[in-house]
Amino acid sequence: MSTSRAVPVTLAEIARLAGVGRAAVSNWRRRHPSFPERIAGTDTNPQFSLTDIEGWLRDNKKLKKSAEREWLWPGFEALGGRDETGAAIAEVGRLLSGRASDEGEEIRADARALIERAVDLGQREGGPETFAFLLRRWLDVHVRQIATTPEPLASLMAELALRAAGGVAGDSPGSSGGTTAMDPACGPGHLLLAAADAARASGAEALTLLGSDRDAVLASLADSRMALAEREGHREKEWAQVSVRAADSLRDDPFSGTPADIVLCNPPFNERDWGYEELATDARWSHGLPPRTEPELAWVQHCLAQLRPGGAAVLLLPPAVAARKAGRRIRGSLLRTGQLRAVIALPPGCAAPHSVSLHLWVLRMPAHGEGTPAGDRLLVADAASRFPRDAEEKWTPDWAAISAFVREAAEEADSPQAPSYVRQVPVIELLNDEVDLTPGRHIAPSPADIAPRLAESWREFTGLTANVDKSARLLAALDLATAEADTPTATTVAELARAGALTLRGGQQPPEESIHAGPPSDDGIPLLTVPDLLVDGEPRSWLAPGTAAAGEAVIAEPGDIVVVGAARAFSAWVHEGPPTALGPQLHAVRVQPEQLDAWFLAGSLRAPANARQAGTHTTNSSRIDVRRLQIRQVPLGEQRRYGEAFRELTSFERLLRRAADLGTSLARDLGDELAAGRLANQA
Repeated sequence: MSTSRAVPVTLAEIARLAGVGRAAVSNWRRRHPSFPERIAGTDTNPQFSLTDIEGWLRDNKKLKKSAEREWLWPGFEALGGRDETGAAIAEVGRLLSGRASDEGEEIRADARALIERAVDLGQREGGPETFAFLLRRWLDVHVRQIATTPEPLASLMAELALRAAGGVAGDSPGSSGGTTAMDPACGPGHLLLAAADAARASGAEALTLLGSDRDAVLASLADSRMALAEREGHREKEWAQVSVRAADSLRDDPFSGTPADIVLCNPPFNERDWGYEELATDARWSHGLPPRTEPELAWVQHCLAQLRPGGAAVLLLPPAVAARKAGRRIRGSLLRTGQLRAVIALPPGCAAPHSVSLHLWVLRMPAHGEGTPAGDRLLVADAASRFPRDAEEKWTPDWAAISAFVREAAEEADSPQAPSYVRQVPVIELLNDEVDLTPGRHIAPSPADIAPRLAESWREFTGLTANVDKSARLLAALDLATAEADTPTATTVAELARAGALTLRGGQQPPEESIHAGPPSDDGIPLLTVPDLLVDGEPRSWLAPGTAAAGEAVIAEPGDIVVVGAARAFSAWVHEGPPTALGPQLHAVRVQPEQLDAWFLAGSLRAPANARQAGTHTTNSSRIDVRRLQIRQVPLGEQRRYGEAFRELTSFERLLRRAADLGTSLARDLGDELAAGRLANQA
């Protein structure tokens, strides 16, 4: 292999490359004297030479041919920073598409060798697949710096834009017969590809794709991606005319004067330095100069200015844009002119930032002579309320259901069969002092929606109370000794660790660039932190498998005990979920089952008195020294007896928390229904 020996890989990365578990790699390292020596890291978290590892796996017939793409990534990751790696991946896509190398780009010799290897693999196994693999890995590593639009959401946005523009934009009056799609903040090109697919599916003949991004690396990646798509889609006719530029669309629009049929945009959020001073007199601000604190409204007006008459734009925006006081004048103008056609609230988790309900704004530039209909209305749809998240379960967007709901909202809003959580709001109702366009403010759930939801909640609550009663009876029946008993000898976590009865590992903070926000991917590793525990105990971020951060993380496996070393959230429990990475002040304890019962140990560790005696107090914080926590020394059989009681107590606490949350929600919803006068008359 031509890859440099300096490329380091962790045990987790070796496991991924070899297609085995990390335990198997650790076993190879112990059993085979020929296993390569580490070149960096520590003995606990070692790093090895990629070249040496590949040679060893080949010599020992453990090298998987099917994982050849996996071997590319460590080399690309070792090229340096974000831009160096991104530029190299863009060059791979450019060469695989048949384009000449970018003469203006200087690429190091080691990067050039890696690029050639990737191109060779792509020519053998598929260029688009190889490029997509490298791009996906690069985006995973830099997910906190680069916000992308998930493919299902991008497809939905493209479909909405084409529908608002009247189907195939090229068929609209005054069109030259082709469809022009634009994304003025295109990133790596997700929305441009979605626009191309949707336009082709709708029957468009000639297609023009225009994209720009102020980040030159992202623009280069999008350009290579479009070129590969063009190569794959090329038949007897040209797939599309594509132009992607590296430019700041607000300050220096590269496509000024080139009207588009549809514009799709996921603009940068909350940026104060968007050009407020130098663009104060810009002709695009037909609805007024956006305040400095409203950059998203600058993007809204920029997208409108790019549209030809009859064209449509769809933007993904944070919910605050619909309600912030500073933007009410521009929102009012968008309503009065009829250019804002719909606001759709998506469930949290559909795109970054995953913690909020992002909005889709659908805008349309009136065709010549169309005017603004009297008494015009705004379509509002609340998918966030239609698809609520279950706090007790891992939630991922049901894109089929969400897309069907939005599609039905757009098609049936004026009919008696309009779906729930959808309303056509007269503009006159919105033109008040607030001009608040948040869908949830204007949609009241119908009784037909509330009744089934309340019935389901009551069924769950009844089941919970039955289980609480059962658990309470079991716990109340425990025969607690009333006389003073001989106190068994106590030991500490540190002493048990020295005796080999358990292992104790402390969590750590991964590098910021390796942390992904929101629900994890199918193979992502949830990252649990103390702030998560202070909110609701659910991980709010995750690590991508195979990365250095995931390889070095402390992972709590099912059956391990998690101990919190922060006094404000002190607890201990037996972990029963998926493998989870632990952040600072969290500890993973793994017991030897022939010496210790995990439930007995967890219950003993979390005792409040235990925390008090093991606490360490400073001027700024109060922490628990986990190694000083005490456990009674009793025989294993006795441990198991206590362990069963601790397990039942844990179940009882969990049931009480869920019953309290659900009961509060039921009381609130039922109070609303009674206040609305929906108590049925008794016969």
